[in-house]
Amino acid sequence: MSALGGLAPFARGWRPVPRAGERCEVCAAELDEQRHRHLVDVERRKLLCVCQRCRPPHADRYRLVPSRVLVDPDFTFDDAQWAALEIPVRLAFIFFSSPAGRWVAFYPSPAGAAESELPLGGFSVLSAATPLVRTAAADVEALLIHGRPGSPFETFLVPIDVCYALVGKVRLTWRGFHGGDRAWRELAAFFADLRARAEVVR
Repeated sequence: MSALGGLAPFARGWRPVPRAGERCEVCAAELDEQRHRHLVDVERRKLLCVCQRCRPPHADRYRLVPSRVLVDPDFTFDDAQWAALEIPVRLAFIFFSSPAGRWVAFYPSPAGAAESELPLGGFSVLSAATPLVRTAAADVEALLIHGRPGSPFETFLVPIDVCYALVGKVRLTWRGFHGGDRAWRELAAFFADLRARAEVVR
């Protein structure tokens, strides 16, 4: 699959802040730049900007993206577990796709989001090791896993729009093979914000 093949519809639909005068894609009310939410259109694989009042018009097709960020302090992710997932870089997000009927893995790249085939054996070990997997809501939440070489991995359960924001951030800031100082500063700030927001999974 090409780098953007799997998530191209989401990439086109992702807007972190609505444009001036932009309206809710459900009721057409004008959107507040700071207080709007997102729906996932499962059939079209697209994120929709909606106002605070709107609920999904059809629960089987539209899913409201939650805002929670969770961590499991009892879970540690090591290099052997990561190798079992066969993801080529140490940054990826994994979510259950209802249309595909399976868990899928993507990682940010300078060209966008690339899909990585997810071995069932490797993921079953992860699924049994932490309640974050069982807690994740299909299509709208993802396991976000990252770790720099020589550092331990961190694992968060995050809203799916957070993952697409990360994809956009990497695409805009990454330079050359190693990314450059700006890209790594942006990533450090991104994960510092997640740590500050995160709550312990029950």
